[in-house]
Amino acid sequence: MVKSMELSKRLQTIADMVSEGNRLVDIGTDHGYIPIYLIQKNRIPSALAMDVGKGPLERAKAHIQAYCLEEKAVCRLSDGFENYQDGEADTAVIAGMGGDLMEKILSGGREKLPKELILQPQSEWFKVRRFLKENGYIIVREEMLIEDGKYYVAMKAKKGEGASFGAVEEAYGPYLLKEKNPVLKEYLNGTIASYEKIMEQLEKVETPSAKKRKLEIQAQFVQLKGALAYYER
Repeated sequence: MVKSMELSKRLQTIADMVSEGNRLVDIGTDHGYIPIYLIQKNRIPSALAMDVGKGPLERAKAHIQAYCLEEKAVCRLSDGFENYQDGEADTAVIAGMGGDLMEKILSGGREKLPKELILQPQSEWFKVRRFLKENGYIIVREEMLIEDGKYYVAMKAKKGEGASFGAVEEAYGPYLLKEKNPVLKEYLNGTIASYEKIMEQLEKVETPSAKKRKLEIQAQFVQLKGALAYYER
């Protein structure tokens, strides 16, 4: 009997965002866990598991075979959306990479992105939100969690027009702020405390680079405190 796939907290959060019944393309699939889980749960009818690396793709293929899902999950070597054909999927999952790389992948596939995007950038969250805002996608859900001491943000976006948002929301998430997400609040307070310690050290230095860094942190303080203001409303 084939065992049920179990996901980490981070991957479970991503999987839970995929709309039921949608065909999936998993960009940077790595082990292929999300496609396997969703097909096993009968949440999706089929999946494309794509990765730029031959090694990860072979691992995904081996896992898919172990779960006897070869007929519903197809592995394909691809750099981002390069080898994806327009219309093959209804939802794209992109996770486990920095926001800068994710933005490049989204930009490279801009003409054939599906109607639903589930994204989990590991850094530079604002770049991903900005891309969505500028390319006709509306964020409909956001989650933030901690796993193994690291903060993760996941967002679900759909094609369509919605309310615009400013720099603070772009940096920290319109839904996370609106819902007063407790994990985000912890992150904001921790980041402020960390920056305050750095500022203490910078105050002792008068070099041009130190002055530049102080200005950068002061700008960050404005955004961080603007985000915390949501929790006081």
